[in-house]
Amino acid sequence: MASKPGILTEWPWTWLGNFKYVVLAPWVIHSTYSYLVKDKTQRDLSNVLIFPMLLSRAVHNLIWISVSRYRTAKGNNRILDKTIEFEQVDRETNWDDQIIFSGLLFYLASKYLENGSHLPIWRIDGFIWVFILHTGPVEFLYYWLHRALHHHFLYSRYHSHHHSSIVTEPITSVIHPFAEHIAYFTLFSIPMLSTVYMKTASIGSLATYLTYIDLMNNMGHCNFEHIPKWLFSTFPPLKYLMYTPSYHSLHHTQFRTNYSLFMPFYDYVYGTMDKSSDSLYEKSLTRMEEAPDVVHLTHITTPESIYHLRLGFAHLASEPHKTKWYLWLMWPITLWPMMVTWIYGRTFTAERNVFKHLKLQTWAIPKYNIQYYMKWQRESINLMIEEAILAASDKGAKVFTLGLLNQDEGLNSSGELFLRKHPHLKVKLVDGSSLAVAIVLNSIPKGTSQVVLRGKLSKIAYSIALALCQGGVQVYTMREDEHKKLKAMVSKEAGHNLILSQYGTPKIWLVGDGLGEDEQKKAPKGTLFIPFSIFPPKKHRKDCLYYSTPAMLTPKHLENVDSCENWLPRRVMSAWRIAGILHAMEEWNVHECGNMMFSIEKIWKASLEHGFRPLTMSVDPKPNKTTIATEI
Repeated sequence: MASKPGILTEWPWTWLGNFKYVVLAPWVIHSTYSYLVKDKTQRDLSNVLIFPMLLSRAVHNLIWISVSRYRTAKGNNRILDKTIEFEQVDRETNWDDQIIFSGLLFYLASKYLENGSHLPIWRIDGFIWVFILHTGPVEFLYYWLHRALHHHFLYSRYHSHHHSSIVTEPITSVIHPFAEHIAYFTLFSIPMLSTVYMKTASIGSLATYLTYIDLMNNMGHCNFEHIPKWLFSTFPPLKYLMYTPSYHSLHHTQFRTNYSLFMPFYDYVYGTMDKSSDSLYEKSLTRMEEAPDVVHLTHITTPESIYHLRLGFAHLASEPHKTKWYLWLMWPITLWPMMVTWIYGRTFTAERNVFKHLKLQTWAIPKYNIQYYMKWQRESINLMIEEAILAASDKGAKVFTLGLLNQDEGLNSSGELFLRKHPHLKVKLVDGSSLAVAIVLNSIPKGTSQVVLRGKLSKIAYSIALALCQGGVQVYTMREDEHKKLKAMVSKEAGHNLILSQYGTPKIWLVGDGLGEDEQKKAPKGTLFIPFSIFPPKKHRKDCLYYSTPAMLTPKHLENVDSCENWLPRRVMSAWRIAGILHAMEEWNVHECGNMMFSIEKIWKASLEHGFRPLTMSVDPKPNKTTIATEI
């Protein structure tokens, strides 16, 4: 929002929320129905193609978002090192409003404007006129409009909203108050309306012009430079006719320079070109890929999770991963990348963060949960993990953490497989189990004397049971085989605190993978479920409380956080990911994987000293209410 919002700041359909698309529904239904029922000679192809054009614009924007986020995460050719946070993501969620607005204007023009309907597919003279009128009146008028918007009166009421984003993303280009978009569409309509009145307009020329506007807008607001130098060397006048991302980035940092729309020509003419434009362009082009200090390796979970990745839909990535009903409608689209990653895929950089002096990167393996449980997929997955570890080591990373199923004991013995193959590995391999144990132990309410331990036994489960039994807490197990395995892991004295019972009476349940609905029903009313598993258990009881999987709130000095880690809330990080940061900050020159466990007390103390705070997330018995409590 602008610092002093003026009139026509809000979009007319803001009050509709996620149902704002209904404003297009009557027009889409009418155009489709008319095209289907009318005689071939009366059908208006230009009218029925408006909606597909709007969809193509949305897809165009989404592609730019993904490409830009991927490139800025890697670091090569990045322009600004400043961060993007949740505030900017929330401010830019309405990027599709301008697409809805343009759709309404096209439908109105098609219905009420003379010569606005039954346009031909292509006319070369109309195409030429569109771009002549753009390079002349549109670019000139936009330059002076833009300068006027930087006058303190208009800037404080309108344009400051756009400039709230210092580090721009492609969709930042269309984040303006409604009044500004009215002015912009008035300018962009000059070539389109002129050719309509001249009877030279065509579907091809209008669609090309809109695509050109979107292309240049998105390209100019990327935070990485990708316009090759040879382009300007081959055709020197092009520097006056086409701007670059670094050129426009200076406008967002300097504010009073580089006002032009897509053509820097008018900045040269009126003396408003930033003197550092060329040097920033050269510097950005030669910037190398960033070398991380800590790498966290994750993977895709479910087919629809691709939309929740930071490289997917920015808004969905900024919220905890929850199943959305409308994503089921996208299954034909979802299946396509699923098949591609199934057949061919390579590890990619998904996110970049900064923690004090440490450079953090999250890498993702294009494999789904289901593939990790297929024996014939294990070799290829382990090969991808191994390649990622070696790549991180070659880049000079200090610590490499294994997230989600990448550390599964059945897959690679919690990473021990890679240490056996590479005993002199420079990068330290961390599975984060010690911090996960510490978080679970510190999540148990004080004064607790009895707990139930359920779910798949793992090194985390054994460590929790050992610590509790040694501390005098009775640990109930419900299966004889589990009881025997745990008994073998603890001393004879501590083993007295292990109790085998089919009906555990304690109301504190520590649960791992494999906790089904039947077992949850055995818990008494008001039971507190505390997961030690990587994935959260399904919540089958409304009369019980469920804590989060082992995780902590991150401190403010963790920067560039604009997405959620899987199902966790904003600015909450899993124990497995935090552990790598702590190992690097404390310069612990040890591996933590396989059967190796780090000091639970030591890593817990380090997490608190570096600003991480305990998280207790539970679901209220009343549906759709989430409570987050922290201990400070």
